[in-house]
Amino acid sequence: MISKDSVNSFGARSTLDVGDTSYQIYRLDAVSGIEKLPYSLKVLAENLLRNEDGSNITKDHVEAIAHWDPRAEPSVEIQYTPARVVMQDFTGVPCVVDLATMREAIADLGGDPEKVNPLAPADLVIDHSVIADLFGRPDAFERNVELEYQRNGERYQFLRWGQGAFRNFKVVPPGTGIVHQVNIEYLARVVMERDGVAYPDTCVGTDSHTTMVNGLGVLGWGVGGIEAEAAMLGQPVSMLIPRVVGFKLTGEIRPGVTATDVVLTVTEMLRKHGVVGKFVEFYGEGVAEVPLANRATLGNMSPEFGSTAAIFPIDQETLDYLRFTGRDPKQVALVEAYAKEQGMWHDPAHEPAFSEYLELNLSDVVPSIAGPKRPQDRIALSEAKSTFRKQIRGYIGGQPQPGPHSKLDEVVEETFPASDPGQLSFADDDGAAVQSAAANANGRPTNPVPVRSAERGEFVLDHGAVVIAAVTSCTNTSNPEVMLGAALLARNAVEKGLTSKPWVKTSIAPGSQVVSDYYEKAGLWPYLEKLGFYLVGYGCTTCIGNSGPLPEEISKAINDNDLAVAAVLSGNRNFEGRINPDVKMNYLASPPLVIAYALAGTMDFDFETEPLGRDKDGKDVYLRDIWPSQKDVSDTIASAINSEMFAKNYADVFRGDERWRNLPTPSGNTFAWDPNSTYVRKPPYFDGMAAEPQPVHDITGARVLVLLGDSVTTDHISPAGSIKPGTPAAQYLDEHGVARRDYNSYGSRRGNHEVMIRGTFGNIRLRNLLLDAIAEGVTGGYTRDFTQPGGPQAFIYDAAQNYAAKKIPLVVLGGKEYGSGSSRDWAAKGTLLLGVRAVIAESFERIHRSNLIGMGVIPLQFPDGKSAASLGLDGTEVFDITGIEALNRGQTPKTVHVKASKDGASPVEFDAVVRIDTPGEADYYRNGGILQYVLRTMLKTG
Repeated sequence: MISKDSVNSFGARSTLDVGDTSYQIYRLDAVSGIEKLPYSLKVLAENLLRNEDGSNITKDHVEAIAHWDPRAEPSVEIQYTPARVVMQDFTGVPCVVDLATMREAIADLGGDPEKVNPLAPADLVIDHSVIADLFGRPDAFERNVELEYQRNGERYQFLRWGQGAFRNFKVVPPGTGIVHQVNIEYLARVVMERDGVAYPDTCVGTDSHTTMVNGLGVLGWGVGGIEAEAAMLGQPVSMLIPRVVGFKLTGEIRPGVTATDVVLTVTEMLRKHGVVGKFVEFYGEGVAEVPLANRATLGNMSPEFGSTAAIFPIDQETLDYLRFTGRDPKQVALVEAYAKEQGMWHDPAHEPAFSEYLELNLSDVVPSIAGPKRPQDRIALSEAKSTFRKQIRGYIGGQPQPGPHSKLDEVVEETFPASDPGQLSFADDDGAAVQSAAANANGRPTNPVPVRSAERGEFVLDHGAVVIAAVTSCTNTSNPEVMLGAALLARNAVEKGLTSKPWVKTSIAPGSQVVSDYYEKAGLWPYLEKLGFYLVGYGCTTCIGNSGPLPEEISKAINDNDLAVAAVLSGNRNFEGRINPDVKMNYLASPPLVIAYALAGTMDFDFETEPLGRDKDGKDVYLRDIWPSQKDVSDTIASAINSEMFAKNYADVFRGDERWRNLPTPSGNTFAWDPNSTYVRKPPYFDGMAAEPQPVHDITGARVLVLLGDSVTTDHISPAGSIKPGTPAAQYLDEHGVARRDYNSYGSRRGNHEVMIRGTFGNIRLRNLLLDAIAEGVTGGYTRDFTQPGGPQAFIYDAAQNYAAKKIPLVVLGGKEYGSGSSRDWAAKGTLLLGVRAVIAESFERIHRSNLIGMGVIPLQFPDGKSAASLGLDGTEVFDITGIEALNRGQTPKTVHVKASKDGASPVEFDAVVRIDTPGEADYYRNGGILQYVLRTMLKTG
């Protein structure tokens, strides 16, 4: 979005000549005070200057940002207009579904359907649908792609329709790469040019890891799908001028330490410091020492530490990366000239004013992993074994069975009498026996289970077994240093005669086809494949929950014996229940460490003191013996990667393969909904909508649907992974003739609101504390249904339907960091469609809070220092919330009054903080949601 009609109060409109091309720009130095701002706020300042219209954006707004007080709490609302929108298919499909529905809704109200059209460029990359069904075999990629098309044909046809029906909307077909990697390697411009105007590239995306593009100096962050739709339709993003945390980098990374280790360290630091809702900006002499791929890795993890963005300014490294990835020389010249002209070029000697300061000496970073359920829970690799032994006790039933003669010895003697119980062979190719878990049983619980596999031989599974080792996710697969580090470690391991353990599901899913090219050129694929790391797809796979099923005999052993097993992945998300339904413990690690854990086969392993196996001479091999040197990695990068690889792979990126091109594509400016589809259905958001909004009402007689603790993620609220048989979503699919093998995932069915409502709060690891009074420890999508005598246990969906039938509104009670994690719009959509009118929590993550408002659900916060527990609320109360109706008078109340009553007790009363933070959000709430607001605005503008 650009504006040639800017009011231009400061006379900022000017020209910039680059080579033989002249561009119109809006000069920042026309406004006094902007020179001292952090880089990220300069980007916002330019945005306001260029889009100043005298009403939504005024001279006062520009002056407010120019005179920004870094120490003040955010209070000034601005209207920020992103240059473009990026989407992935999980969150993008519902966006296109909503746009298609809006076309019909505006026609029903007498408007023009063609008005519903992206005004800002929107790119959708299909990357979240490939599942690692097949692995460890040469045809894994081809077969997984075939299965992907079989499962998702309806969705893909719909997206192809959208690409033809909507202007400014492009789709990157399946099998190409991960949206964030495609964004930094191809889509991002750093400086945009449209209609002769040059301006900073900015974006919002329907995935929280949109922040990866911050590494390029592009200001962008994740928003819910509903906000992204509004941005596409020309609505600015309403936001407060944020606090900016300056993060100073000094020193250099030590040999043996990876970008992943740096990221996990920074994540821990920033989560501990507290950066939710703030910008993080990296600065200092050390910035120049951080390669662009490492910057992107740091930007990617911004949602994990909670900031809105985590950005690096533009410098020579930015230009070098643009050239390296095959960008047009004219574009690179524009980026350099524009950044220098606008004072956006990084000057290490100039320290902007920041709100808060942190510093990290990169030489202090040590090899690390994070887990078993949160990205910020960093563990030094040297302490991984001892920490695991403490963690495992929280994941199993019975008591530990330590001692030299463990249960494993008895099992081995009974089942495999020919084996030495202290030296059980795990069928290593080199014949080297690996110490059994029995020798390591002291100090930890054990439950050894013998497994026989026709394909994998005989072995023993125990608590802590690594059953998934996945090189996956945009976080690291965009980084040649760690990707080649992993491949070189695999080469060294194979040359030493080491093999992956037979119970490990090994996979590699690059974020771009370029990775395959440089693996091929470096001759490293054979070594990865020898360890079982065959290509399974170009997509998110394991990190998003598409790890695919474990081998049947392994899954059975885990579930029959309640084993607490682990996944190790090079991703950014490891929340409970996300990675695989059989796996309780999930750890984030660098790609080389993923390979290392596949060799070790267990989390109960000390890489410093324990050998991974023996070489052909019978000599112990340790991790340090196979870890590639920095010179080896650097030399391989120099010899194996070139800009032509990027140019070739992105030359025809929107065309797709033969499968994509041969998909039957519907036509027309409105979509012909298939009433039998289980993937794409017309949602009910606009049913019965009037041209004018109805007054909002106080909430009376409400019941608690769920009572939740701290750190409830959007994964808990709206899971993206597999659909469990017997659940309401599975029952719906059964009723519609879908075979169990074709259930697919919640993420893939986001275009069908019927499935998604039934899956809301359906995560297998969700713990609803409301159930504790009748069945303590129950997890999954259950609650108490107080429409029935005694409030018996019921599926959350079924209870919600019963409440709706009796016209009883619902509330959700939550703890700290409610809605953390992915920018998942369905976590808000499903909440609304279940009948929830308000969520009362101790604190909210930014995206989910705004998404709730965007769907017409009011987010309320307990008084400072208070919680459901401290107030004595157990979820059995009836809630009345008064004061909301002040919004009808154009006021946003700071608090509303909450009264919670139950028989035989005095009511609990308190004033909850209203977390409608801006006037724009108040407009959305009054209209019943952001899409209704946009639709009504379109009608009024003719």
